[in-house]
Amino acid sequence: ASRVAPWPLLVTPSWLAPRLADKNIAVLDCSWYLPAMQRNARAEFAECAIPGARFFDVDENSDPDTWLPHMLPDTMTLEENMTNLGVEPGAHVICYDGAGIFSAPRVWWMLSAFGYEAVSVLDGGLPAWKAAGYPVEPGGKATPLPDSAEPWKVGVTIPTRVKTVAEMQRIVANGCADVQVVDARSAARFAGTAPEPRPGLSSGHMPGARNLPFANVLKPVDGTSGTQMADIGDIEAAFLAAKVDVCKPFVATCGSGMTACVLALGAAHVGNRDVSVYDGSWTEWAFCKGNPIEKDPGSSGL
Repeated sequence: ASRVAPWPLLVTPSWLAPRLADKNIAVLDCSWYLPAMQRNARAEFAECAIPGARFFDVDENSDPDTWLPHMLPDTMTLEENMTNLGVEPGAHVICYDGAGIFSAPRVWWMLSAFGYEAVSVLDGGLPAWKAAGYPVEPGGKATPLPDSAEPWKVGVTIPTRVKTVAEMQRIVANGCADVQVVDARSAARFAGTAPEPRPGLSSGHMPGARNLPFANVLKPVDGTSGTQMADIGDIEAAFLAAKVDVCKPFVATCGSGMTACVLALGAAHVGNRDVSVYDGSWTEWAFCKGNPIEKDPGSSGL
């Protein structure tokens, strides 16, 4: 069942601006880009950031013991990184990114998957912040918490928030009859008519999955190339068009576990927090020999 969290899911620039000096607010630049986007998140942060923000490196905050991209870290890695960023335990964390809504939802989901609920996403991210005329500054180096500070402690990951490949194999073997699987990749990659960005990986989809490209739950930030969350009615319509019941639990998946979190955020925005993310996503599914891959008739995908 859905529930109302005490922290807002989305915050606006006008909500955040007067709260920047609040010691209980920690703003994180969570920007991350695909190679094809030809953007350097850390370099952009050094040039232009929301005042007081710290740079949260998605790839550093991941599991170093797997070749799969930015898989969830263990609790110690996350605790150490949040301590090094100088984020006070219990602070209200505000995630934003330079694309508007792209990678910030991944960090929102990551923290909530570890049971840390005091986290929100800045709707429209840096593009919306700048479009509203609020100040920016060069991003600085974070000051770690002192040794005397209360240590960061998060729980183990909440099983209902994360799905493994073994769990996905069981779900797919049952024709996705028990739980909906929603794929955030483009229609062409889902159909198998376009190649995956990762070389050698087949495109296509898991049998029984539905396709809802993540951009379908977003809208432009006026006057910018950035995106923000679409209106609730439009998000509901996008899920309906994809033949997904947005009020029921589902598993979100994508290429590598990044934009699946945009769908999870969209569902939460309409009141459904019973959404899990398949962390390995298509990169893991298509790599594992023997996993079934469907392509739409007439496709010429790799």
